[in-house]
Amino acid sequence: MLVRFGRRSGQARESKDIRTSEDGGLSYPPLLPSKVDLRQVTIIPHDEWKRIQESLGGLTREAAALHAERKAKEEMHLRSQELVKHWTNTYAGMKEQKLKAKKKRDEEIEAERQILDLEEEIHKQGQRKKAIEYAKQYQFYQTERVKNFHSGFLLSRAMKERDIQIAFRKSKIKPDTKWEEQLKLNIEKAFKEEQEKAEKQHRERMALAEEHLKQIKEHEEEKEKRKKLEEKDAEEIKRQNSLYEIERRKKLKKKKEEIDASRKLFFEHMYDKNIIKAVEQQQQEEEDEKVRIFIKAKKRLAQMRREKEAETHRLMEERREKINNFLSELMKEKLDNADLIIAKDIAEAEAEWEKKEKEKREKTKADLKAIAEHRALMMKNKEEEERQRKIEAKQQLLAVMKADQIFMEQEKEKKRKADIERREVQDAHIRQMAKNKFNAQQAREAELEYCRRTETLAAEKEKEFQDYATAVIDLESESTSKYIYPLVKAVQEGPGGGRGPALVDRGGLRPSYQANDFTGVQLPFYNSQGLKYNNLQKSKGRLGFTW
Repeated sequence: MLVRFGRRSGQARESKDIRTSEDGGLSYPPLLPSKVDLRQVTIIPHDEWKRIQESLGGLTREAAALHAERKAKEEMHLRSQELVKHWTNTYAGMKEQKLKAKKKRDEEIEAERQILDLEEEIHKQGQRKKAIEYAKQYQFYQTERVKNFHSGFLLSRAMKERDIQIAFRKSKIKPDTKWEEQLKLNIEKAFKEEQEKAEKQHRERMALAEEHLKQIKEHEEEKEKRKKLEEKDAEEIKRQNSLYEIERRKKLKKKKEEIDASRKLFFEHMYDKNIIKAVEQQQQEEEDEKVRIFIKAKKRLAQMRREKEAETHRLMEERREKINNFLSELMKEKLDNADLIIAKDIAEAEAEWEKKEKEKREKTKADLKAIAEHRALMMKNKEEEERQRKIEAKQQLLAVMKADQIFMEQEKEKKRKADIERREVQDAHIRQMAKNKFNAQQAREAELEYCRRTETLAAEKEKEFQDYATAVIDLESESTSKYIYPLVKAVQEGPGGGRGPALVDRGGLRPSYQANDFTGVQLPFYNSQGLKYNNLQKSKGRLGFTW
């Protein structure tokens, strides 16, 4: 229940004492707190209470209503958009339909363009293929063997045409002596030209032989240079290894010297430390001896003081006795007043003496106390100095041990780094050797692969040439087989243009061999004799090859 006694709103305060109804049964809390003055309580009507609540919570309700209204408008707008999204009779729908139609047309145009591009690509591919075939055919016709074959073909045609012309002339023209003489002159001239041509070929062979000898010499020189470079590299590596060993021994020697120097410095330090300790101990003993001498002197002075005081006391006693005797005599001689004066003087003299004695005893006591304090202070200072000296010696020893440990760690680190560097250099050498070996193996494999590909390509080219030559020879042999010898010879020469035997395992290459003499002429080839030497190295040496 609400409490209306000046507070705006709140829950009822629980009362500690629960009242019991008259009917006797249920207990209920009091309407008002206990000990409340009813004259100070304000009662607000229900309408007024509602008006106050509305005035306090009006802004919050307005904000909630505006928020709900805005949310409802947004939901309605979203529903409207969802509803008209698929309509086709609106501006947005018509625009979307136009965009879809345009997109469809673009796709159809793009498909047509792709078909045209594909057709164009096929056409260009065919043109490229034709160009490649033409280039291959032209390249095939430009090879040396095909050119030689065509030369043989022209020669066969020329021979055929010449025989036809000779036969025609024989049948048409009568024998003439002048023509025979001219023919003889022509034959002599041709023989002379052939002889000059042979001499020219001989000179060219000689020049070629000299060039080959020069190349052989250059190859030998290059091989010698390479061998020297390898020996020089080996010597350099050996020198570097020896320098490394020397440097390593120097480092080890230097390290050992540093360790010996450190040990020597440590022992010298300990020796100096022992000497300093002995000197300090001697100084301490001297100071203790001085203290003992000082104490003995103090004791002696105290003994002398005591003896002097005893002597003084004895003298004073004697003097007092003399004075007493003298006074007794005076007392006998003088009157009573004089006796009182003398007694008074004696009392004053005794008091003064006692005062002096007391001051002397206090002074002696203070001196002894000061000596004891000084001795205790000196002993304490000595103990403190000894303790401090021990602490400093211990710290110094720890510092030396720590320095030795740091030095040993540094030396271990240096040794570890040197081992790492040595292993790195060794690994680098091993990697370099493996890399060189791998490169050499790769080069050998590449060379073998190149040879295999060359042989395959040469075999393919030879097959192509043989097919072409066979077709041409068959075509020519259909008309006549008399003039196909140049063609057959051109076919049998094989690739390489030499007179040697065709190497079957090298694609049918026909190498050239020169005589191992000053002429350098090409050696003939005899098929009937077969192979005389089965050893390739001996054959190369016999023929003059040195590589």
